[in-house]
Formats: sequence, structure tokens, C-alpha cells
Amino acid sequence: MFLLQVAMRFRLALVLSLLFLAACAGSRPDGGALEVTALPASGAIEHELLVAATRERAASGPAMFNGERASRLDFADLSISVPAKHRSGDIEWPSPLPGDPKTQFVARSLAYVDGASTFKKRLSERVAALPKGRRAVAVIVHGFNNDFDEAVFRATQIVHDTGFDGVPVLFTWASRGSVFDYVYDRDSATIARDGLEELLRIASDSGVEDLYVFAHSMGTWATVEALRQAKIAGNGDFKGKLRTVVLAAPDIDVDVFKSEMQVIGRPKYPFILFSSSDDQALWLSGLIAGEKPRLGAYTEDKKAIADLGVIVIDISGTEAKDSLAHNKFAVVLPEFVNRIGERLRHGDRLATGRSSLSESARSLTGSFGSLLGTTAGAVVTLPAYLLTLPVKAVGG
Repeated sequence: MFLLQVAMRFRLALVLSLLFLAACAGSRPDGGALEVTALPASGAIEHELLVAATRERAASGPAMFNGERASRLDFADLSISVPAKHRSGDIEWPSPLPGDPKTQFVARSLAYVDGASTFKKRLSERVAALPKGRRAVAVIVHGFNNDFDEAVFRATQIVHDTGFDGVPVLFTWASRGSVFDYVYDRDSATIARDGLEELLRIASDSGVEDLYVFAHSMGTWATVEALRQAKIAGNGDFKGKLRTVVLAAPDIDVDVFKSEMQVIGRPKYPFILFSSSDDQALWLSGLIAGEKPRLGAYTEDKKAIADLGVIVIDISGTEAKDSLAHNKFAVVLPEFVNRIGERLRHGDRLATGRSSLSESARSLTGSFGSLLGTTAGAVVTLPAYLLTLPVKAVGG
């Protein structure tokens, strides 16, 4: 018993030390990053971003929402500018505030939206403004240790780098934005599943044709839980609008994910999973969870995960820009979306039952092979039920 207590204390000390080092290595500025500026900037591109939040509104300062939990879903509407010389995968933080729009991300407008009905009306208007056949909504769910400002800038970076031309919506849950609040964040993500399901219902009623979800890290836990309970409620595909669900570096216990997928069932549009065995943040998460592997770092039996209805993209061999290798998706995702093009954006070749298995296999393998040709070290594992061709495509 004594040795067990010593081992547990050593593990806790190790985790806290590594978390401290990770916090010191972060590039996010302290004190907030959202302050509106009207300074001109040639070549900068503005992105409108609708927001649904389970956070409390901030009492003061430029931050709109803090890290505490709200009792109900709240909403906002923002405009964020990305500089002309933005580097794909990065966030050029504004410093000093309000930032220089020529070289940094800056806020152009920040406004609360009062009530779900007003939010739905605004979302529906933006969807209706898109041409028929292109009426898409992407719901973006951030991960652990993200304050509101970082969630906003990361969502904007994803929209900008992927060239998504539908209506983006950030779903932001009550993360305190501190590496020392892992358990609090985990509980906040669990609470947020109801709000995320509500947002997806609102989006499915907006006139949208294609509804996509992108989730990162701990945000994938809220996402898969929301999809699970929607399936139990009899609306698992959100009126037939749900398309591709992307899970990047998911912080989910592997056994829990398998259990969730048993309820969700094999999705018509396979989930897409980005995993990496060198993800140190997920290694820490697994250590905290009793040394149980996390889905986003699990590469031992990719076929078993794929056969649940998941396209597994193992990016262990790709280069990381962050010290913990937890944000590799930010670099790989834009190239992935560009290579897949319309097939990913509209799901024509990712849906089971729309074409023959052999046609799906040829299309998917060719598309991923094109991606992997320029993404050295990545490995794709496709669900076996899609294939009459080999399951894996490996890029050199």
C-alpha cells in the first residue's frame, strides 16, 4: 500500500510538472486577445463567425465569455480578420492590443445575440444567402485549455485555411483555459453535450443542406456524447443533414468510444479521425485516466476503430509545430480538405449506399493517396465495409 501511494504521488508530480512546462511553452497571450479595431489592412480577409456558448458572459473587459458554466446556451456574432501573409496552421496573435490587421488576427466586430430564436433567424439568413447546392454549415468544437479568445481564433484559422465557404459556427464550452483545470474542463465538456445537441438541432432546421462537425481534443468527447444521445432520441442524423464528423486528436478513452459507437451505429458518412502516437497531451491524459489509451493517440489496432465506421488518418510521422504534438491537425487539415475537395465538402463519395463499394474504394483511395503523396509518414485506414480494394494507403 505504501509503495502504491508513493507511485501515485510520483505520477501526480510528474503530470503537474509536465503540465507546467506545457503552459510555459504556450504562445497564447495573457489578458485576452479580442479588442475591436477598424484599422485598415490591404489583403486581409474578414470571416463572420456565429457563436453558441455554454460559458458565462464576462462581467468586464474585451473578453465576451469567461470560463465558468452558464445555465443555458448563449449566442454571439463576430467578425475576425486574418492577415494577408498568414501562415497556414498558425494563429498570428494580436499584440499589443488591439493588434495590427496587416500582420495579425484582429477582431472587427463583437456582438451578443439574445436568444435562440434570434440566433436561428440569423443563421437561417446566412444559409439562405448561399447558392442552392452549397448551403453548408460547419460546427467547430474546441478542445481542452482553450479560453474564449483562443477558441475564436482557432475556429477562424480552420475556416480560413480550409477555404470553407459555408456558414461557420463555433460551439464553445466552459474551458477555463488552464492546464491545471483538466478535471473541471472534462466535466464542463460533459455538461456541454446537451447544448451541442441543441445547436445541431437548430442548425438542421436552418435550411442547411449539409451539416458538418469538426471537433478537437476534449471537444470530441462532448461531440460524440451529443451524437450518441441524439441517436437515442431518434434524431441521430439530424433530419438527414449530418455529413462528415471530424475528430482531431480525440481525448476519449478507446473503450468508451467503442461503447458510444455501438449506440450511434455505423454512420452513413464515416467519421474522420486524426490520430498521432506522439501526442504528449493525450499521453498525459491517459496517465491521469489510469494509463488507459486515448483515441487520438491509439494506433495499435486502427482496423478495429475503422470498422466502427471511421476513416483513421494516422499522422504520427508528420512534423508538429507545437511542443506537445497536439495540434498537428491545424497543419494537416487544410491540405486534407483541399485534396479531397468536393468529395469531402458534399460527402458524395463518403456516404455508404450512394455508390458501389468498389467505386467508393477507388474514389477514396485515390483521394487519400493524393493527400498522402505530400504528407510523408501519414497512414490511412478505411472501414472494411467500404472496400473491395486494400484497406491501407501509405504515403512516403
